[in-house]
Amino acid sequence: MILAGDIGGTKTVLGLFEETDAELTVVREFEAPSRDHASLDAIVEPFLEEVGRPALRGACFAVAGPVVDGACRTTNLPWLLEEGGLAATIRAPRVKLLNDLEGTAYGMLHLSPSDLVVLNEGRRPRRRGNIAVIAAGTGLGEAYLYWDGGRHRPIATEGGHADFAPRSDEEVDLLRYLREKLAGRVSCERVLSGPGLYEIYCFLRDTGRMREPAALARQMEEGDPSALVSRIAAESGEPICVAALDLFCELYGAEAGNMALRALTYGGVFVGGGIAPKNLTFLQRSFLRGFTDKGRFSDLMRDIDVAVSTNPRTALLGAAYYADEILAD
Repeated sequence: MILAGDIGGTKTVLGLFEETDAELTVVREFEAPSRDHASLDAIVEPFLEEVGRPALRGACFAVAGPVVDGACRTTNLPWLLEEGGLAATIRAPRVKLLNDLEGTAYGMLHLSPSDLVVLNEGRRPRRRGNIAVIAAGTGLGEAYLYWDGGRHRPIATEGGHADFAPRSDEEVDLLRYLREKLAGRVSCERVLSGPGLYEIYCFLRDTGRMREPAALARQMEEGDPSALVSRIAAESGEPICVAALDLFCELYGAEAGNMALRALTYGGVFVGGGIAPKNLTFLQRSFLRGFTDKGRFSDLMRDIDVAVSTNPRTALLGAAYYADEILAD
């Protein structure tokens, strides 16, 4: 058995996998709210007890935070994870920690065609080469899969915390608006995330570009405003919500295009995270406008495959397959 985990600030998902016919199959899955527990051990131990403490070949956890020398202090949780300590706790010969987007990136290689929605078909037949993975959700994750001539290997980044780069007068005004609101630097994540979508909505409202109906203003005070922007845009076509989501998706495409240029990702670009699958209509309308807007390199961008993962367990799957690979080496 292999134990895999997707450790996020909101929830932790664990999966127990076994290998059958060179494929990994999940035999048991468990989900728990991360913030309700003092540590990862407090989630893993009861799960392993419940499934009868199976003998483990190894384990891999995709973690929301930078992994340095086999340890990670999680970004949105007060947890310190260490490979050696986890190996002792779960009684496994080897444990590996990956950045969560490394896990997501590796999982993209093992998705079925039914798990993907193509935004751009790029060049056919598809080229071998580096791959970029971008995922907006609670935050913004970015990772690469570099092609070593025989297989793809994941590379973690914290690119979501790099500087936001506006391309138009409107986006320059958005940067100014957020600089004043945040009293300083604006990262990509401040724009391309769940909270970022609401910030774009507020920018359109507060600068007088769009009008916010009184009824919508009352709704914004009652629940998750970012989720509400998406829902209202899809259900009623309220102009301010549609404009916010269109701008968000175009900026999402622009940052994905920046990633593609930085690593010449002829192998394609995958879009993960929780926001994309819920807003496919808007992505299909606006994402490529930002992605291909690269001046002299616009033609190159049109040749690159872009697809959205609709599988919410991509990072968990990637952690499992990564564990299987390193145990076989």
